Amino acid sequence: MRIAILDDYQNVARSFADWDRLDAEITVFTEHIPNQDDVVAALAGFDVVVAMRERTRFSADVLRRLPDLKLLVSTGQRNAAIDLTAANEQGIVVSGTGYIPHPTAEHTWALILAAARHIPEEERAVRDGGWQRTVGMSLHGKTLGLIGLGRLGSTVAGIGRAFGMNPIAWSQNLTDERAAEHGVRAVSEEELLRTADVISIHLVLSERSRGLLGADELALMKPGAILVNTSRGPIVEENALINAVTHGGIRAALDVYDTEPLPADHPIRQAPNTVLTPHIGYVADDVYRVFFEDAVEDIAAFAAGEPVRVMSPPK
Repeated sequence: MRIAILDDYQNVARSFADWDRLDAEITVFTEHIPNQDDVVAALAGFDVVVAMRERTRFSADVLRRLPDLKLLVSTGQRNAAIDLTAANEQGIVVSGTGYIPHPTAEHTWALILAAARHIPEEERAVRDGGWQRTVGMSLHGKTLGLIGLGRLGSTVAGIGRAFGMNPIAWSQNLTDERAAEHGVRAVSEEELLRTADVISIHLVLSERSRGLLGADELALMKPGAILVNTSRGPIVEENALINAVTHGGIRAALDVYDTEPLPADHPIRQAPNTVLTPHIGYVADDVYRVFFEDAVEDIAAFAAGEPVRVMSPPK
C-alpha cells in the first residue's frame, strides 16, 4: 500500500501515530501543492491519501485523474474541498477523523487579547529597545459579539463571561431560547455590528455565509472595535477588510484567509491594525494526535474491508 500524507507543514504527522502498524510505503509532503495538475502528478500511483483539513482541493477532475486512489482520509469531520459526489462515483472511499474544538476557541482568545493589548507591537518594541508604545483596551464590561453560536461560539462566549464581558450573538437561525442556554442575548446582525467591541466569527463557510461581511457591514462597526476570524477567510470580503483596517478605524485579528498559504506579497501582510496568524487555531498537539491516530485507524479498517467514519455525499 502506498500512502501520501499531504500538507504536513511541520513534518510531524509520523510522530503523532503508529504508522508502522500499516506496513505501508508512506510519503510525506511538507510543502503545499497549489496547482491541481501538480496535485495529480504528485499523487499518481498512491492508493491512499491523507489530506489535512481543506488545505488541498480534490475536485471531480482531480479525482477522475487519480485512478489508483482507493481511500481519501480527511482530518476532521467535514471537508468542503473534497467533491464527495465525484469520489463516490469513482468508487473512492472518503473517511474522516475525530476533532477537538477547544484549541480553536483558545486561539480565538489569544487573538482577542493580542489585538486588545497590542501585544505583537509591544513585544517587537521591547526587543528593539523601546518601551510602552500603545494604550490597550480593557475587556471587562465590554460587549462581545458572536457571529455563530455553535460549539465554538458558545465556548468563546463562556470565556468572555469569565473576563466580565457581555456576550451577544447573531446567526441566521439563532433563537432567543438557544442563546439563553449559553448565557447570551440574541440580537440582530445590525445591532451586533454597531454595538460590539469585539466581534468573533464562528460559522461554517457556505453559500449563505460567503461574503457575509462586506464594506457596508464593516462600516457599521464601532471605531476601535476588533474583528476576529478563526473560521474561514471568505466569510469576510478581503478587500473590504483591508480598506476597513487601513481607513475605517477598526482592527482585525485573523487566522484564516481567502488563499492559503497566504502569498508572500499579499497586501494583508502589510495592513495596519492587524494581528495575523497562519491558520493555527486547530494546530495543537491533542488535535493532531486525534487526527493522525484516527487516520491510521481509518486506513487499517479500509484495508480490512470494513471502512469507518465514511463521509457520504450530500443528498
